[in-house]
Amino acid sequence: MSFYTSFAVAGAGPTIGGRIVKAGFNNYRLALLERGASVVALARPSSTSISSPLLEGAKIVTADYADVKAVASILREHKVEVLISALAYGALTSQSTIADAAKEAGVKLFVPSEFGLPTEGGKGGHLVIKSQFADYLKSLGIPSLRFYNGLFVEFIPLFTGVDTGKFLVLGKGDASFSTTALDDVAGFTAHVLTSLPPDKLHDATFRIEGERTSFNKVGALYASKNIPIEHVASLPEGYVKQTLLQGLFEQGRGSSGWDNYADKDIQENAHSGNAAWPGHQWKSVKEVLEL
Repeated sequence: MSFYTSFAVAGAGPTIGGRIVKAGFNNYRLALLERGASVVALARPSSTSISSPLLEGAKIVTADYADVKAVASILREHKVEVLISALAYGALTSQSTIADAAKEAGVKLFVPSEFGLPTEGGKGGHLVIKSQFADYLKSLGIPSLRFYNGLFVEFIPLFTGVDTGKFLVLGKGDASFSTTALDDVAGFTAHVLTSLPPDKLHDATFRIEGERTSFNKVGALYASKNIPIEHVASLPEGYVKQTLLQGLFEQGRGSSGWDNYADKDIQENAHSGNAAWPGHQWKSVKEVLEL
């Protein structure tokens, strides 16, 4: 049985991409390099991430993502089998030309930049952008692998205004959502990519969930640390992403099990992918945020 051993990561920054490349001093889980894989970190020439310790041991190559020929040449030179995109929202448009390069170079699997809420069948905003890119990969004939993990645990303080001294909740705050630690998402990604055969990865979707909780439950943890929970009719000025996200979560759309076609949460699907990492102990919100 054969497994993938050669990878390229585009957008290997410290949030998720770099963590997929290398675990560093984190012995909690193994990343691609610790699993013996060959890894190319593909970065823009202006990237500041290339000096990150998370990329030590990887082959770091810079290229203009819009230059299909240049990117394809890099992928061919390093015999890349799997291309992982961890590009941030603002750079998602670059995925199309990277996919063109992957097609030209004969890459066998493309992992698009998902790592959040389910996008299949999405009808608005970034959901549509990501869903359309998956369709584009199909049109190129490149198999894809998608990961849905809900909200990164580490992002909860940002989306609830903890830096204001309060835990701000838009609406009732009792809707359940999925949240998964960055290290769990990165570790899971590296694990399945190196331990499952290609036929289990091609055009597959993994839905994972470190913990199922609600803003009210997390707010109670913060309240025990003298950061009171406050339900508000609107979030502070400038909280655009926070307002959008909390609005979606209030509707129950923050679950990894959300089905955009049926327009409902299928709870048992939210952690359906967890079984692919047997014996792993998923980190809790309390543990990650030290509450």
